[in-house]
Amino acid sequence: MNSIKATVLTLFGTLGTFIFKHLLGGWTEDLFTLLSMMGVDFCLGLLIAAVWKKSSKSETGALNSYSAWRGLCRKGGTLLVVMIAYRLDVTLGVDYIKTGVVLAFIANETISIMENLGIMGIPLPNVLTRAIEVLQEKKGE
Repeated sequence: MNSIKATVLTLFGTLGTFIFKHLLGGWTEDLFTLLSMMGVDFCLGLLIAAVWKKSSKSETGALNSYSAWRGLCRKGGTLLVVMIAYRLDVTLGVDYIKTGVVLAFIANETISIMENLGIMGIPLPNVLTRAIEVLQEKKGE
């Protein structure tokens, strides 16, 4: 049984190394920040649906496995765009496309996290809510 476990863990480790090194450009601080914020945003979304029952993703506002799955697929789509940006960096011989894309997604995740905290009733400083409004206006453009 231990050899099966070791084989499975080795396969996952190899796959993870391949994904992060060759498809996403390595484990960088900006990518770590994005992944962390994606995790926080997803967990807050689950809390809002499970505890507050105020999710805009389902008719009742309650937890819905289909909505959660869609959210995870969107996060996967985000990582797909990051992968495309990294491969463009490699192809063009530059190193700023992936960084710009990751920073844009970090801003988007930050807005979502702040909106979720507002739904939970956590007061946000005025400067932060104004910054989010400006980002949302620019996002619309």
